[in-house]
Amino acid sequence: MFEPIPLNLPPYPSKITTKMNKLFIFDELRKKQLVLTPEEWVRQHWVHYLHTHKNYPKPLMQIEGGLKLNTLQKRSDLLIYNNHGEKILLAEFKAPTVKITEQVFHQIANYNSIHKIPLLLVSNGMEHYYCRIDFVENRFEFLQELPNYNSALNL
Repeated sequence: MFEPIPLNLPPYPSKITTKMNKLFIFDELRKKQLVLTPEEWVRQHWVHYLHTHKNYPKPLMQIEGGLKLNTLQKRSDLLIYNNHGEKILLAEFKAPTVKITEQVFHQIANYNSIHKIPLLLVSNGMEHYYCRIDFVENRFEFLQELPNYNSALNL
């Protein structure tokens, strides 16, 4: 059973319960209890952080949005939209023990080849990377900090 550990994100008042010797965490977006896995721990922290500290509206967040990559059905960890229904941020989360490697960046880049989203976030809860994609110039740049919602709308 996964024991929650402090992450390199502000703590938040998570709602954790135990049922049948398993830990569950309440997902504020899907309004249900989920088995608490290391990756879910990271995702729930990010949802809270993005909403509380960066002003991303919860109703515009979608967890595990489906996409088809070649012939494979995949799920993105978190998608965020603007008020017009356009995707503005794609996030990939890993467990805190999973190193953020080039392979993780390839994974989110492959997903983004379908989505075409200007802002990417990769995190294992300890290390965080932010990237802005310029589709016109066909290049990307890493950002020091993740823009807040209003700034992300202008990317």
